[in-house]
Amino acid sequence: MIEAIAAYYDDFGRRWAHGTSPLYEEWALGIARDERMLARIAPLEPRLRQANLLFAAARWAGCPLAPYPEWSAWVTAHWDDVMTVASARATQTNEPGRCATLLPVLSRIDGPVALLEVGAAAGLCLLPDRYSVVYEGPSGAVRLDPVAGPPPFVLECRIDDEALIPDRMPEIVWRRGIDLRPIDPSDPDAVEWLATLIWPGPHHDSRVARLRGAAAVAASDPPRIERGDLLERLAEVARESPPDATLVVYHSAVLLYLSQPDRERFADLVRGLGAAIGRRVRWLSNETTGTFASVDAQLPAEAATDHRFVQTVDGRVVALAGQHGATYETRGLGA
Repeated sequence: MIEAIAAYYDDFGRRWAHGTSPLYEEWALGIARDERMLARIAPLEPRLRQANLLFAAARWAGCPLAPYPEWSAWVTAHWDDVMTVASARATQTNEPGRCATLLPVLSRIDGPVALLEVGAAAGLCLLPDRYSVVYEGPSGAVRLDPVAGPPPFVLECRIDDEALIPDRMPEIVWRRGIDLRPIDPSDPDAVEWLATLIWPGPHHDSRVARLRGAAAVAASDPPRIERGDLLERLAEVARESPPDATLVVYHSAVLLYLSQPDRERFADLVRGLGAAIGRRVRWLSNETTGTFASVDAQLPAEAATDHRFVQTVDGRVVALAGQHGATYETRGLGA
C-alpha cells in the first residue's frame, strides 16, 4: 500500500503537475519520499488519498503556499482540520475551458442535440453554447460566439486541424447532469471550493477568473443536475431527453474515480443506451490514459498524453484534448 501511494504521488508530480504547477509538483514529490506522510495517508479511504482533494483541503484549512518541509509540518500539525474538510468535500474540478474541446464534435451533429453529462458538478460544462471561444488554427484565429451574445470572458483553444474549427454553435435543446453531489453555481461557498480545487501557479490564474465567469453564466439559468450515482441514474435520466434529438452522453476526468469493473459497466450501459431508450445516442469521452485498455491500444506509441485527455466518440479515438481545454490535437491519431 505504501509503495502504491508513493508511486501515485510521484506520477502526479512528474506527469501532471510538472511544468504547470511547481508547488503541487513539489508537494506531490515530497509526499512520495516522505515515509511519515505516506503512513498518514495509507489508512485513509481511497477517495481521501487523492492528491487534488488533499491539497485543496489543506489550502481550504489555511495551509501556507510554501515549500514542502514547511507545508508538510503545517499539515501534520493540522491533520484533523484537513481531514474534516476533505471528508465534507469532494474533488469536482468543473473546468469550463473543456467546452472548447467538446464543440468540434458537438457542432458537427446535425439537428437538435440533448446533452447528458455524468459527473456534472455545477454544470459548467453543460453550457458549451453559452461561452465565446477563440480557436487558434494553423491559419490564424477564429472566434465563435453564442447566439445570444458573448459573455465577459473568452475560452481559448489551439487546434491543429483547420477543418475541425467549429463554424456554428450546436443546437442544444435539452441538458441534464448527474452527480453524487450537485453544486449550486449561485452558492458563493460552493464556487469558492471549486476555485480552491484549481491548482496554484501562473498557468492556472486565468482559470479562476474563467470559473467565476462561467458560474455566473450558469447561475443566471442553471442546468438541472440530478443527484445520484451515474451507474444507477443514467438510463432513467436519459429517457427524459427529447426523442427527436441526438443524445450526447459525455464526461471529462470522471471515470478515473471509478473502479475498473465499474468503468466497464458504465461503458456497457452507454453502448446499449440507444436501444434501451429508443434514442440516437453518441458517447463523448474525455479521460486520461489508463481508463480503458481498448482506448489506449488505439494510440500511437509516440503520442504525448501528459496534460491531455484522450477524446473518444463511441469508443473511437478522435483527439488529444488539453486537460483544461487549451489544446485540441488530432494529427497522427488516424482520426
